[in-house]
Amino acid sequence: MANELDDVLGAVGPRLRALRAERDLTLGDVSSASGVSVSTLSRLESGQRKPNLEILLPLARLYGVPLDDLVGAPPTGDPRIHLRPITHAGMTAVPLTRRPGGLQAFKMVLTGDARGAEPDPRVHEGYEWLYILNGRLRLVLGDKDFELRAGEAAEFDTHTPHWFASADGKPVEFISLFGQQGERMHVRARPKPS
Repeated sequence: MANELDDVLGAVGPRLRALRAERDLTLGDVSSASGVSVSTLSRLESGQRKPNLEILLPLARLYGVPLDDLVGAPPTGDPRIHLRPITHAGMTAVPLTRRPGGLQAFKMVLTGDARGAEPDPRVHEGYEWLYILNGRLRLVLGDKDFELRAGEAAEFDTHTPHWFASADGKPVEFISLFGQQGERMHVRARPKPS
Protein backbone atom coordinates (compact mmCIF):
# COMPACT_ATOMS: atom_id res chain seq x y z
CA MET A 1 0.00 0.00 0.00
CA ALA A 2 2.83 2.44 0.85
CA ASN A 3 4.47 1.75 -2.53
CA GLU A 4 1.14 2.50 -4.32
CA LEU A 5 0.81 5.80 -2.42
CA ASP A 6 4.39 6.74 -3.34
CA ASP A 7 3.61 6.02 -7.01
CA VAL A 8 0.47 8.20 -6.90
CA LEU A 9 2.27 11.09 -5.18
CA GLY A 10 5.29 10.73 -7.48
CA ALA A 11 3.06 11.23 -10.54
CA VAL A 12 1.75 14.60 -9.28
CA GLY A 13 4.92 16.51 -10.23
CA PRO A 14 4.83 15.59 -13.93
CA ARG A 15 1.09 16.42 -14.03
CA LEU A 16 1.76 19.86 -12.52
CA ARG A 17 4.60 20.49 -14.96
CA ALA A 18 2.39 19.45 -17.91
CA LEU A 19 -0.47 21.71 -16.78
CA ARG A 20 1.89 24.65 -16.42
CA ALA A 21 3.44 24.00 -19.86
CA GLU A 22 -0.02 23.66 -21.48
CA ARG A 23 -0.90 27.12 -20.22
CA ASP A 24 2.50 28.54 -21.13
CA LEU A 25 3.14 29.75 -17.56
CA THR A 26 6.43 30.19 -15.74
CA LEU A 27 7.01 29.02 -12.17
CA GLY A 28 6.89 32.71 -11.22
CA ASP A 29 3.46 33.12 -12.88
CA VAL A 30 2.08 30.14 -10.97
CA SER A 31 3.66 31.31 -7.73
CA SER A 32 2.14 34.80 -8.05
CA ALA A 33 -1.32 33.42 -8.84
CA SER A 34 -1.38 30.59 -6.27
CA GLY A 35 0.69 31.89 -3.35
CA VAL A 36 2.93 28.80 -3.46
CA SER A 37 6.64 29.71 -3.54
CA VAL A 38 8.70 29.17 -6.69
CA SER A 39 11.10 26.85 -4.83
CA THR A 40 8.20 24.70 -3.54
CA LEU A 41 6.69 24.51 -7.03
CA SER A 42 10.05 23.54 -8.51
CA ARG A 43 10.59 20.79 -5.91
CA LEU A 44 7.01 19.51 -6.43
CA GLU A 45 7.44 19.30 -10.20
CA SER A 46 10.80 17.54 -9.91
CA GLY A 47 9.49 15.05 -7.33
CA GLN A 48 11.78 16.32 -4.55
CA ARG A 49 8.80 17.32 -2.40
CA LYS A 50 5.63 15.36 -1.66
CA PRO A 51 2.41 17.28 -2.30
CA ASN A 52 -0.16 18.02 0.38
CA LEU A 53 -3.68 19.47 0.29
CA GLU A 54 -2.50 22.90 1.42
CA ILE A 55 -0.45 23.16 -1.77
CA LEU A 56 -2.63 21.16 -4.19
CA LEU A 57 -5.91 23.00 -3.55
CA PRO A 58 -4.73 26.42 -4.77
CA LEU A 59 -2.99 24.78 -7.74
CA ALA A 60 -6.13 22.84 -8.72
CA ARG A 61 -8.11 26.09 -8.47
CA LEU A 62 -5.53 27.98 -10.55
CA TYR A 63 -5.39 25.33 -13.29
CA GLY A 64 -9.17 24.84 -13.21
CA VAL A 65 -8.96 21.08 -12.75
CA PRO A 66 -10.46 18.80 -10.11
CA LEU A 67 -8.10 17.73 -7.36
CA ASP A 68 -8.67 14.14 -8.51
CA ASP A 69 -7.00 15.00 -11.83
CA LEU A 70 -3.87 16.28 -10.09
CA VAL A 71 -3.38 13.13 -8.06
CA GLY A 72 -4.56 10.72 -10.75
CA ALA A 73 -7.44 9.35 -8.70
CA PRO A 74 -9.05 6.31 -10.32
CA PRO A 75 -12.37 6.92 -12.08
CA THR A 76 -15.41 6.25 -9.94
CA GLY A 77 -17.55 4.96 -12.79
CA ASP A 78 -19.89 7.93 -12.38
CA PRO A 79 -20.12 9.59 -15.83
CA ARG A 80 -21.95 12.68 -14.59
CA ILE A 81 -20.25 16.05 -14.77
CA HIS A 82 -20.76 18.04 -11.59
CA LEU A 83 -20.94 21.67 -12.65
CA ARG A 84 -21.15 24.38 -9.98
CA PRO A 85 -23.63 27.07 -10.97
CA ILE A 86 -23.10 30.66 -9.87
CA THR A 87 -26.27 32.62 -9.05
CA HIS A 88 -26.39 36.40 -8.69
CA ALA A 89 -29.15 38.98 -9.15
CA GLY A 90 -31.63 36.72 -10.95
CA MET A 91 -28.99 35.19 -13.22
CA THR A 92 -27.52 31.70 -13.02
CA ALA A 93 -24.28 30.96 -14.86
CA VAL A 94 -23.19 27.35 -15.33
CA PRO A 95 -19.52 27.17 -16.39
CA LEU A 96 -19.06 24.75 -19.29
CA THR A 97 -15.27 25.07 -19.49
CA ARG A 98 -12.93 23.98 -16.73
CA ARG A 99 -9.66 25.73 -17.47
CA PRO A 100 -8.72 29.35 -16.98
CA GLY A 101 -7.62 31.42 -19.95
CA GLY A 102 -8.77 31.13 -23.52
CA LEU A 103 -12.43 31.14 -24.43
CA GLN A 104 -14.78 30.53 -21.52
CA ALA A 105 -18.23 28.99 -22.11
CA PHE A 106 -21.26 29.41 -19.86
CA LYS A 107 -24.89 28.38 -19.99
CA MET A 108 -26.82 31.37 -18.67
CA VAL A 109 -30.37 31.33 -17.28
CA LEU A 110 -32.10 34.62 -16.53
CA THR A 111 -35.33 34.88 -14.61
CA GLY A 112 -37.87 37.37 -15.86
CA ASP A 113 -37.36 39.54 -12.75
CA ALA A 114 -35.27 42.24 -14.44
CA ARG A 115 -37.88 42.93 -17.15
CA GLY A 116 -38.89 46.54 -17.03
CA ALA A 117 -35.82 47.38 -14.99
CA GLU A 118 -33.89 50.41 -16.06
CA PRO A 119 -30.86 49.21 -18.10
CA ASP A 120 -27.54 49.72 -16.36
CA PRO A 121 -24.95 49.07 -19.10
CA ARG A 122 -21.46 48.04 -18.02
CA VAL A 123 -18.10 47.68 -19.76
CA HIS A 124 -15.16 45.36 -19.11
CA GLU A 125 -12.25 43.71 -20.91
CA GLY A 126 -13.10 41.00 -23.41
CA TYR A 127 -15.24 39.88 -26.31
CA GLU A 128 -18.58 38.07 -25.99
CA TRP A 129 -20.67 35.84 -28.20
CA LEU A 130 -24.27 34.90 -27.23
CA TYR A 131 -26.55 32.18 -28.64
CA ILE A 132 -30.18 32.12 -27.46
CA LEU A 133 -31.49 28.65 -26.62
CA ASN A 134 -34.95 29.47 -25.20
CA GLY A 135 -36.94 32.61 -24.54
CA ARG A 136 -36.36 36.21 -25.60
CA LEU A 137 -33.36 38.27 -24.51
CA ARG A 138 -33.29 42.06 -24.41
CA LEU A 139 -29.76 43.25 -25.20
CA VAL A 140 -28.87 46.90 -24.78
CA LEU A 141 -25.61 47.49 -26.63
CA GLY A 142 -24.33 51.06 -26.69
CA ASP A 143 -27.24 53.22 -27.82
CA LYS A 144 -29.07 50.31 -29.50
CA ASP A 145 -31.77 48.06 -28.00
CA PHE A 146 -32.19 44.54 -29.45
CA GLU A 147 -34.51 41.62 -28.81
CA LEU A 148 -32.97 38.23 -29.57
CA ARG A 149 -35.08 35.07 -29.91
CA ALA A 150 -34.22 31.36 -29.77
CA GLY A 151 -31.75 30.48 -32.53
CA GLU A 152 -30.32 33.99 -32.85
CA ALA A 153 -26.80 35.03 -31.94
CA ALA A 154 -24.94 38.25 -31.16
CA GLU A 155 -21.29 39.13 -30.73
CA PHE A 156 -19.70 42.29 -29.36
CA ASP A 157 -16.63 43.88 -27.84
CA THR A 158 -17.33 44.24 -24.11
CA HIS A 159 -15.78 47.72 -24.12
CA THR A 160 -19.17 48.69 -25.62
CA PRO A 161 -21.58 49.42 -22.75
CA HIS A 162 -23.95 46.43 -22.55
CA TRP A 163 -26.81 45.06 -20.43
CA PHE A 164 -29.26 42.22 -20.85
CA ALA A 165 -32.45 40.85 -19.30
CA SER A 166 -35.53 38.85 -20.23
CA ALA A 167 -37.48 40.69 -22.93
CA ASP A 168 -40.89 39.40 -21.86
CA GLY A 169 -40.72 38.60 -18.14
CA LYS A 170 -40.21 34.87 -18.78
CA PRO A 171 -36.97 32.95 -18.21
CA VAL A 172 -34.41 33.02 -21.00
CA GLU A 173 -31.55 30.56 -21.57
CA PHE A 174 -28.48 31.23 -23.66
CA ILE A 175 -24.92 30.12 -24.21
CA SER A 176 -22.25 32.76 -23.62
CA LEU A 177 -18.72 32.43 -24.97
CA PHE A 178 -16.35 34.95 -23.51
CA GLY A 179 -12.79 35.64 -24.58
CA GLN A 180 -10.08 37.98 -23.42
CA GLN A 181 -9.64 41.28 -25.23
CA GLY A 182 -8.76 40.73 -28.86
CA GLU A 183 -9.71 37.05 -28.73
CA ARG A 184 -12.68 36.38 -30.98
CA MET A 185 -14.52 33.23 -31.94
CA HIS A 186 -13.69 31.90 -35.36
CA VAL A 187 -16.69 30.38 -37.11
CA ARG A 188 -15.96 28.42 -40.22
CA ALA A 189 -18.55 27.51 -42.80
CA ARG A 190 -18.30 24.92 -45.50
CA PRO A 191 -17.42 26.41 -48.89
CA LYS A 192 -20.20 26.53 -51.47
CA PRO A 193 -20.17 23.54 -53.79
CA SER A 194 -18.91 24.50 -57.23
